Parts: sequence; C-alpha cells; structure tokens
Amino acid sequence: MRKRVLGKTGYQVAEIGFGAWAIGDAWGDLVPEDQARNALHAALDAGMNFIDTADVYGAGRSEKIIGEVLAERDNFERVYVATKMGRGPGWDDNYDIMERAAADAITRLQVDALDLVQLHCIPTETLKAGRAFEHLEKIKDKGLIRHYGASVETIDEALFCIRHSECATLQVIFNIFRQRLIDEVFAEALEDKMGIIARVPLASGILAGKFDADHVFSEQDHRRFNANGEIFNVGETFAGVPFEDGVRLAKEIESILSDESPSASLACKALRWILDFEAVSVVIPGAKSEDQALENVRASALTRLSEGAHIKLHEFYGEFIDSLVRGAY
Repeated sequence: MRKRVLGKTGYQVAEIGFGAWAIGDAWGDLVPEDQARNALHAALDAGMNFIDTADVYGAGRSEKIIGEVLAERDNFERVYVATKMGRGPGWDDNYDIMERAAADAITRLQVDALDLVQLHCIPTETLKAGRAFEHLEKIKDKGLIRHYGASVETIDEALFCIRHSECATLQVIFNIFRQRLIDEVFAEALEDKMGIIARVPLASGILAGKFDADHVFSEQDHRRFNANGEIFNVGETFAGVPFEDGVRLAKEIESILSDESPSASLACKALRWILDFEAVSVVIPGAKSEDQALENVRASALTRLSEGAHIKLHEFYGEFIDSLVRGAY
C-alpha cells in the first residue's frame, strides 16, 4: 500500500488506516473479539500500519484488542497506533488525569510509549485555554508519549490548533459530504506540515452505497440513537446529513463516479476522493470484519479520480449537500 508522512511525526504510514471505534463499541451487535482480531490481522497483513483508537471505545476494549493483536505480531512490520483522550465523563485538562490516561492506554496497548495521543474533541474553551497542550508536552518529556495532536469538530478549532499549538497531527471529519475544509483548512495544514487524519470518511456507511432509506439500525447503534445529534455532535453520525437525504445523495454520487474505475465499489471511490488531497496523511475507515478491512485497502490501489469528477463533486456538494449538513462545522 502507498505510504505518506504523518505530519510532524515523521512516521511513514499507509494511506489507508484502521479506524477502531467499531470494534470497541457496539455499532449494532458488539463485534466478537475473535472477529475483531481477524479484521485487524487481515488489515495489517494487507499493508495497513496505522490504527486509530480511543480510550472510550468500549471503555478500553478497542485498545485492549489492538494490544493483544500487536503482541502476536512481534516479528512483523512496525505498526503505529494513535489513541485519544478527553471524551469520557469526568475528564478535564488536569495534568494528573491526563498522565494517568496515558499510562492506562500504555498498559492496554502493551507498549512502552504511545506513538500518538490526540485530544478527543474536547470543549472549544478547554482547547483554546492551552493547558491541555502544556500538559501533553510534559507527558511527552516523561517519555509516555512520542507525539500529540488533536481531534476536532469545527474549522475554527482546526485553525486554532494549526496556528496556536505544536500538534503533529489534526484529525477532522472529511468526506464527500463535508468539503469546506478543502478551502478553509488544508492550505494552512500543508504549510505548517501538520498531518491530516480523515475520520468518518464514509459518512457512517452511507457513502458505501449499501443502505436504503427505510433501513432500521439497532437500538445500540449510534446511527440510530444519535441520528440527529441527540447524544454527541451530529457530525460524527452520517457526517451531519439526515439519513434519508444521505442515502439519496449517495446514489447520485455513485452515478457521477460511474465512469471512474468502473469495477470499484462506491466506498473505494469515496475513499480515493479523500486520498486525492495532498493535505491528507491517512484516512481511517472502520472495519468490523476481514472483508470490510480488505475492501478499504483496495482504495489505495485505485488511480486518482479525474479532474472532471472532482469538479462535478465539488459543484454537487455546493448545490445540494452543504445546506443539509447539521451540527458543529
């Protein structure tokens, strides 16, 4: 798989990574641990060497499974794991809490130090106060973490991190449904050499093109209980687009891309679209099975979408999608 430099970390990472939210928390039925391990092994065998997780994904379950899988692969290629802290109840930017969170993640991941720690969509006022970054610098000096970054919800937060922090990376929601970052963030990120990690790349599965508008998700699935932002930022679910609209729009996007790599799935083309932007270091689609993991990998082998396709998708976004996007952006 093609590799890119992950911002200021200097890590050479495969451009398709493994988003490990779904193997920690229930997106419907909880993924059995053996199935989760098999998905990770399949991804790593196919060339992925970057995994993104968080301490709240299954209250540490995701990190624990990743640690066990990596412990089984001691003689394999170096794998970089990025985790996140700051989203759980009771968290604040207290140094002792942050140091303990890093130490706990080290234990679950079975590593000597964390490759990358990201602030996990912490409140804007806490982010801009700056103490969290100061604490991360101290934790880095102690050798618990090698690099740090931030996962953010809004363009304003993204620009603040670029302009006022020493973050090595910046994680953002970026997909065909959310394109404002192209003009408002990417140029500054490139100039600052801050690596972009693109999350929610398939809009919680809508951009895989496999749902009908009458699909019903299980009660445990955030695509049901947070469909309209009832629990957390609606942008994390379907990228903020109402589900029925998203299903309709995905079909039109599939038509626009019909002549691009005709044998490839819509999911692969949607991931390829993201990879066509130089500012993006890695995209992190989730996978709950071996088949899903391998389907994600295939996007790296596709050729760049044509300029005509990019123009059409940008115009389609401006005319039909942008006004539908809800939540912090």
